[in-house]
Amino acid sequence: MSGLFQDESAPDEPPPPPPDGPGLFGDALPVQAPEPTHATPYRVLARKYRPTTFDDLIGQEAMVRILRNAFATGRVAHAFMLTGVRGVGKTTTARIIARALNCVGPDGQGGPTADPCGVCGNCVSILADRHPDVVEMDAASRTGVDDVREIIEATRFRPMQARTKVFVIDEVHMLSRNAFNALLKTLEEPPPHVKFVFATTELRKVPITVLSRCQRFDLRRVRVAELHAHFAGIAVKEGVVIDPPALDLIARAADGSVRDGLSMLDQAIAQAEGTVTVAQVADMLGQADRDVIFDLLEAVMAGKPAAALAITDRAHERGADLGTLVQDLLEMIHTVTRLKSIPGLRDSPELPESERTRGAEIADRLSVPTLARAWQMLLKGVGEVETAPDRRSAAEMVLIRLCHVSEMPTPGDLVRRIAAGGLPAGGSAQGGAGLGGSAETAAGSMPPGMPPGMQAGVPVGVQVGAPAGAPVAMRGGGDFPGGGARAVVGGVPIMAAVQAPAAASEPLLRLGSFRDVAALVAERREAMLHAHLVHSVHLVRFAPPVIEIRTRPEVPRDLSSKLAALLTEATGTRWTIAVSTAAGEPTLAEQGVAADQARRVAASDHPLVRAILDAFPGARIDSVHDSGTDAYGLPTEAAPPDMPDFAPPDAEFLDDDDASPWESDA
Repeated sequence: MSGLFQDESAPDEPPPPPPDGPGLFGDALPVQAPEPTHATPYRVLARKYRPTTFDDLIGQEAMVRILRNAFATGRVAHAFMLTGVRGVGKTTTARIIARALNCVGPDGQGGPTADPCGVCGNCVSILADRHPDVVEMDAASRTGVDDVREIIEATRFRPMQARTKVFVIDEVHMLSRNAFNALLKTLEEPPPHVKFVFATTELRKVPITVLSRCQRFDLRRVRVAELHAHFAGIAVKEGVVIDPPALDLIARAADGSVRDGLSMLDQAIAQAEGTVTVAQVADMLGQADRDVIFDLLEAVMAGKPAAALAITDRAHERGADLGTLVQDLLEMIHTVTRLKSIPGLRDSPELPESERTRGAEIADRLSVPTLARAWQMLLKGVGEVETAPDRRSAAEMVLIRLCHVSEMPTPGDLVRRIAAGGLPAGGSAQGGAGLGGSAETAAGSMPPGMPPGMQAGVPVGVQVGAPAGAPVAMRGGGDFPGGGARAVVGGVPIMAAVQAPAAASEPLLRLGSFRDVAALVAERREAMLHAHLVHSVHLVRFAPPVIEIRTRPEVPRDLSSKLAALLTEATGTRWTIAVSTAAGEPTLAEQGVAADQARRVAASDHPLVRAILDAFPGARIDSVHDSGTDAYGLPTEAAPPDMPDFAPPDAEFLDDDDASPWESDA
């Protein structure tokens, strides 16, 4: 029986009904407001769909197969090194390894397994990042040796809850040199209850002493097709409709990174109202549509700057970055070149349908040299756009340059046409290699438009990059022995001159001494051969067309053959270069040094020079010049003359006009 002041109702009695009137003092009873419900915070797709088992990892079949076999056979290494680009699953794989090592199964009796249950206490705690025996350290913020010493100290103690202590060190390449050295001994012989898992994007910065103590796994970039299928499955789970071309665009922009792709997919879903279209994704990424890139490529390779700039204007109005547009065009050139070089790619599912069809059609109309030239120009243009103060202007200039050279023949075509006998003036569209014309090879007689006075068979110099109709450049005369014309591209000869037949009365080149041979080699611009002749070759006997020499050990073995071939070509006579073991004469360099020293001694012994040196203490003879010496400092006569007398001791000073050919710089 409840009393008058009983606070609680009897267990078998229902609670009293709420009062339907005012309270004892006339006030209405307060109504208790319901507790507010807190909304669950949103988890981004990259965290929501993070893999929890080896089966969830995509694109890493080799690593998964090795780890599964290691767990099945009990051959799990004590240290792992996971490397790869950002977002391919390095840290995720480290956590899966930690769960696989410590899973005990739903009944608590299981051992290490490649398929963790996900329901035991260890699995749940590791998934929630709160397990005391799985330690994750960011080496980017904790780089010192003291941080590593904490890990080393922790390895001395057994795990508190789990079977194995797992230390996951992310961005391990950021550790200092002392920190790596402090870790080496523990990493080589860790306690049986300790495992290390390292993750890095810069494997080259990790010391080789650390790498040799780890089992290394290279996580590769995920292919576009695999990313497309993965993103499509996530879109279905999220109840979102997204166009396949939009998924292709996201998968290509992810550049092999699953995390980057999921972040872009999350952003695309957030901005769309209904179906996610390719136009929305292109606007979000600042990229142009693929069809726009194809249109731009066709306009550029056809030499239509007006159409190309109209496309860029429309893309700029939609908010596309023209620097990104140039990069997309560069990527398209690469794709078309691959289709040109590997016809089997036209049936590969790795490429989207538009690239397999339209790209193959463009590849059939362009040559590999033309595509390679466009690639080089765009590669340089991308750098110009990045450094230019106005990105749009720089991108448009790059496209205009591409349009300008689209119908010009490639350097290879120029060489073939010159060798065949001629080239149309200015390299007009007749020889263009772009989409606006077909490449033609000149052969036989000179084509129309050749400047008057040119005969068939004479090579013509064409300056690459010159505007259409520019005059051709010819070089001849003294450029080659015997005269003749040569083809010049950009100031550099691209083929040998056509030699005019030598007149019967023209004497052949005669060489009277070994110095003449060295001078001829210098005229032919054989720098290395000339240097060896001057500094490393001793003349034993000079009896044209036979030269006997002794060479030093540093001289290349083919010096004799090269010298003989050069002399035979220059003189029209077969020369023989014999290598001897006799001492021979000093080298030309040694003879020049000796001659210079003799001139210095003769100058310093002259009374006038001695008087000058005595009058000016500290003065010295810097050099002695003789107008009668050659490039090697030797007299031009066959035999060195006696040193001339400067003047008798009592001679008067002469004017400059009466000065002897010997000059002394004091």
